[in-house]
Amino acid sequence: MKYRMIVLDLDGTLTNRDKVITPKTKEALFRFQEAGGIIVLASGRPTYGVMPLAKELKLEQQGGYILSFNGGRIIDCKTGETVFAKELPVSANSRIIALAKENGVNILTYEEDRIITPDGTDEYVKKESAINKLEIREIPDFASHVNFPVVKFLMLDDGDYLALVEAKVKAALGRNYSVYRSEPYFLEILPEGIDKAKSLERLLERVGLHREDMIACGDGYNDLSMIQYAGLGVAMENGVLPVRKAADYITYSNNADGIAHVIEKFIFS
Repeated sequence: MKYRMIVLDLDGTLTNRDKVITPKTKEALFRFQEAGGIIVLASGRPTYGVMPLAKELKLEQQGGYILSFNGGRIIDCKTGETVFAKELPVSANSRIIALAKENGVNILTYEEDRIITPDGTDEYVKKESAINKLEIREIPDFASHVNFPVVKFLMLDDGDYLALVEAKVKAALGRNYSVYRSEPYFLEILPEGIDKAKSLERLLERVGLHREDMIACGDGYNDLSMIQYAGLGVAMENGVLPVRKAADYITYSNNADGIAHVIEKFIFS
């Protein structure tokens, strides 16, 4: 088997428009596992939001990994061990929160199994809550409250405006941070060196594989690095243009079993 690891973004890639894994895709992934393949779920979601899909794919029994927070955490599903973790320095929290205020956008982060934000009525906070099944806790004095290490912040607003904010935030924070959009309306702020590709490099070293052994599939801006890095980088038909341009192959959409098609074409054909 040429490819021994498949790395899957979740929303817009592994799951369809209803946020579920279709029977055909699940069957193809189980077949890949039975042949000795390793499944990695790589998402901007917090770990709690990835766990239900990891359980559905039996990663605890079969062996597999979660890259949550866009690579800020790597979890070995079989042992439950946190293989890698990196947080933002606490000293940066107030600066990042101030940047959101200066640019007139909302912001959120995570505390235990909750989303915390200064504005819980925001439609994009509600999206994040629905995707991850996390309770929202509104914190009026947000800057004072967030005095602990966090893996990431999300700035939230309409996509056209957030594109302008992205450039300003990158310029303000400089090289010590990773700043990119995972969705048009989600701007991620993480520690420097945290993206899906860099975390996959760490994971490959741990399991004794090489990038040539790996297929990476995604649709969003935060998937670009891993699609460029993988032995076979696959974009979904529904992916954003930069991802489709960078990919080695474009598969069917997430609503048309695009992942099952990749497994059939490149692993079992």
